[in-house]
Amino acid sequence: MASEGLFVSLKNLTATLIAIIYTRLDLLSTDLEEGRERLLSLFVVTFVSLFCLCIGVVLLAMLIVVAFWDTHRLLALATLTAVFLIAGLILCRIALRDIRAMPRMFAASLTELSKDQQELESDS
Repeated sequence: MASEGLFVSLKNLTATLIAIIYTRLDLLSTDLEEGRERLLSLFVVTFVSLFCLCIGVVLLAMLIVVAFWDTHRLLALATLTAVFLIAGLILCRIALRDIRAMPRMFAASLTELSKDQQELESDS
């Protein structure tokens, strides 16, 4: 009889461990899906916006240079060059700041695993 109780306990423990592992893997896969979707969306929006901005900037620069062609073409080119370089540097700094501020991947999964570990340590 005692061996049957031990066998049932081991069976229940195994079922519980499998359920915990399944839940954690499901959470991990959800984290991966969310990260992938967020990254893909970021790439698409970034690429399209950069393409449109580049075309617009080139056309604007051509317009300004043509407008000042007879009087101050070198000043217009130098000013546009300085503006574009400064804007590019500022945007690079903003992009780097945003990349550093992104949430850590698998944060929710790691938090849950840490809770599981603390519970197992407190039970023993």
